[in-house]
This record gives sequence, structure tokens and C-alpha cells, in this order.
Amino acid sequence: MSRSAKPALLVHNASEVATLAGGLRRGAAQADPAVLAGDTAVAAYEGRIVAVGRTSAVERELRSMGIADSAIERIDAQRGTVTPGLIDPHTHLLFAGTRHAEVELRQRGLGYLEILAAGGGILQTVRATRAASDDVLLDHGRRWLAEMLSHGVTTIEAKSGYGLDPEAELRLLSLTHALAVEGPVEIVPTFLGAHAVAPEYRDRPAAANDYLASVINEQLPRVVAQGVATSCDVFCEPGVFDADASRRLLKAAREQGLAVRLHADELADAGGAALAAELGALSADHLGAISDSGIAALARAAEAGRPVVATLLPLTSFYLGDAHYAPARRLVDAGVPVAVGTDFNPGTSPSPNAQLAMAFAVHRLLLTPAEALAALTINAAAALGLEQSHGSIEVGKHADLVVWAVDNHALVPYWLGADLARVVIKRGRVALRSATAG
Repeated sequence: MSRSAKPALLVHNASEVATLAGGLRRGAAQADPAVLAGDTAVAAYEGRIVAVGRTSAVERELRSMGIADSAIERIDAQRGTVTPGLIDPHTHLLFAGTRHAEVELRQRGLGYLEILAAGGGILQTVRATRAASDDVLLDHGRRWLAEMLSHGVTTIEAKSGYGLDPEAELRLLSLTHALAVEGPVEIVPTFLGAHAVAPEYRDRPAAANDYLASVINEQLPRVVAQGVATSCDVFCEPGVFDADASRRLLKAAREQGLAVRLHADELADAGGAALAAELGALSADHLGAISDSGIAALARAAEAGRPVVATLLPLTSFYLGDAHYAPARRLVDAGVPVAVGTDFNPGTSPSPNAQLAMAFAVHRLLLTPAEALAALTINAAAALGLEQSHGSIEVGKHADLVVWAVDNHALVPYWLGADLARVVIKRGRVALRSATAG
């Protein structure tokens, strides 16, 4: 890992720059990567993009700003492709332990909710995470953030949710904040106290309602006072929290100043997509079992200028052995903006590789490479409420860039599992330089 100190940066000699300029992508526009080809460069100063276009014009802009050559770090893209830094809009970054034994349980026919009902799944990770020290969790977070960075990720969303009591949830958010301060990967923290019913409540007659009341009345006010989380999430699924319960929590969170998002219709249609549209959520995530009416609700919201980003997580469907994936093509064709994330977690998607998620978006969700790139850049930024500052290569935005060791953006998801990120730049400074970078 390498961090440059010069205030200006010039990326030149690119085969193409996929700028993703122009804002949130939906419908046919999701397939437009806004590519600049030929003799193209990108310049940044003090963390922001100041010019993009023909190299001669970009260099003139730097000179007009009075920036000395000695203050410029020059990155030779070696005829590679330059894109915005990838944004992973759905991760469960901090946890302890693994759940590798669940692979065999699923092979024997047990479903995800059956494992959870038996005290495994999320609850197993809760037990391990509560018992882990701060240092163990921080070391774990650093390890996987470095792995994410190596695949071109410059910003992630990170959920709590493996504490399920006030102190443990606040601890996870505090540690997430500490990792965000360390950088270089930017972290957007989300409160997910309603990830499952806490073990202390599971024997009660009204377990889900009682625990949800504790999330709303005990956890949420303290999370808001802590000031780390920017949004609130809930696992809206039959057998976990239904739409009515999810609505109560998310409305309370919104009233206290948090944005809202939700795990929606992953395993069965629970009305989560429609609820996301009703509440004006930033995103509705998973959507493996979304109904026709759910797609229609998201489409109406987008058409009305209140788009909810459909954040799809194909690695989870693959890992769980699902026979079907979220209907990405139907969502795009309906005009719903689509993002893609890894869902990095120990039980259903132990992969920190956003580049692999992009490949699955192409080969399983049937997005085009350009649509998949938009799903992990500008649309992922919108899913986090960051589209005005992140997700595209435009003057004034954060200089978060990746130089890929391929000459066309369509080759990034083509080479499955390959280490293609030659140089990763965060806020105008080199955060990672591979051994093959010049």
C-alpha cells in the first residue's frame, strides 16, 4: 500500500476513461459508461477532480491553476482503462469467526431460515462477535478492507448487526468509525440492530415485537446520539421482521434524522420493495424474490423522481445455491436504477471482491459490462446518498479512480477473479500500486 503526498495528480496514457458522468443511471441510460477514448487524462488537485479530457487540455488546466510540475504525481496508465473507484454499497464488515460448517448443512437440505431458527446463522456470528476484543475486530476489518482496496474499491457501506444489544451495536459502529478515520477506504456506517431477533428475546411469546421495541426505544436513540451511523437498515423477511414491523422502525429512524434502507424480499416476497418505495428509502437490497407489484412500485418511484436504488447481491445467491437470481433485466427495463454489492459477510457471502460481484452481475444477472460498471460506481454512490460527490469522473467530485490492467472497461468483469487493479487512487492520492504498475 502506497500513499503519495503531492497535492496534484495526473493520470495519463489511458486507453479509455469510463467517466460515468451525468448522474444516476436507470433504464437504457444504465448502459452508457460515458467513455472518453484516445489521448485522455484525468487531473486532481487536493483530492478533487479538476480536469478530464484530452491530455494537452488537462495539462493546460493544471498550468493555468499555477501548479508546478514538481507538485504533480504522474501516473502512467500504460494504455489501461480508468474508471471511478468502485463503491460497494452493501457489506457487513465487522464480525468475528466463520460459518463454514453451514455449507454442509445446506448441502444436507437445510435452508437459511432453518439454520437461523436453530440458533445458527446470524446468531452464531453474534455470539462470536460479542466475545471478540476490539483489537481482534479491528485487525479483521483492516485485513478485509485491504483486500477490498486491492480489487478497486475506494468506498464501502458497512453495517452493524452482529451485536443485537445496545452496547454491542454501539461498539461495532464505533470501531467502524475508527477504521474509517484510518482509511484509505472510505466507510459509510449503517445501523442494523434489526438484523435478527436477539438471542435473549427468542423464547418470548412475542419475540420479534419485543425485540423490535427495544431496537426502537433503546438502541436507536443511542445510535443517533453517537453520531456515527448515517442510515438505518432492517431485515424485512418472513420469519424475521415483517413489513409492518420494518415500517415502524424505519419511520422512527427517519424521524430521528437517519436515512433508511432495507434488506428486502431476499428469500420470499415480504412487501419489502413496496415498503422501500413508500418510505423513499435510499435502497432496497437483495430482491431475489421481488414480486411484480414490487417492481412496479420501484418503477413508479423512479418515474416520479424519487428513485430507490435496487441493490442486487449476486454472490449471495451463488453462495446459497439459489436456483434463481434477482431479476436485474426486468428492473433495468422498468426504469429502476440498479446497483450491485458483495454483501460481504461470514455466512452467505464470504467474498470481499467487488470485481467478482461485477462479473456475476454480467454472467448471472445478465447486465451488460457497462450496466454492471454503473451498478458499482454512480448507482452505488446513489444507494449511499453520495452521488453528488462520488461515483463518476467529473470536475469537482472526489478523485477516486482505478487504473485497470485492461484496455477496455468490458474486460474488467471478463477476467474472472483476476487481479486487474493496477493503481487505486483515493481522494487524489495513490492508495495502492500493484507490482505491475509503472
